[in-house]
Amino acid sequence: QVQLVESGGGLVQAGGSLRLSCAASGRTVSNTGMAWFRQAPGKEREFVAAIYHSGGTTYHADSVKGRFTISRDNAKNTVSLQMNSLKPEDTAVYYCAASPRTYYSAYYYSRSDKYDYWGQGTQVTVSS
Repeated sequence: QVQLVESGGGLVQAGGSLRLSCAASGRTVSNTGMAWFRQAPGKEREFVAAIYHSGGTTYHADSVKGRFTISRDNAKNTVSLQMNSLKPEDTAVYYCAASPRTYYSAYYYSRSDKYDYWGQGTQVTVSS
């Protein structure tokens, strides 16, 4: 059974930084499509970033490109999301997700329905 546990959320001022981590068990992140999604109150869950394939290909949503960076540590079996230049509109619950299937298009890794396993979420609040 795959378990994902997020950490690192909190309250930060606009322009600040946070680093989220996702600890995985039951599957190695190096051969699993891993992603971060977020959901703000009253809004649908949206894709943030994904890392996949053995080479660590990454894909970031346009809304976070240049500010957020997804990475993984194969030795620790963790995936991280470094978030810089945070904006109030980044406020949301952030979820880590894992997909055991292999896709050859970034498009599929941006779809929440392609992920089988989800963490419990961690709250990120950015004040103006």
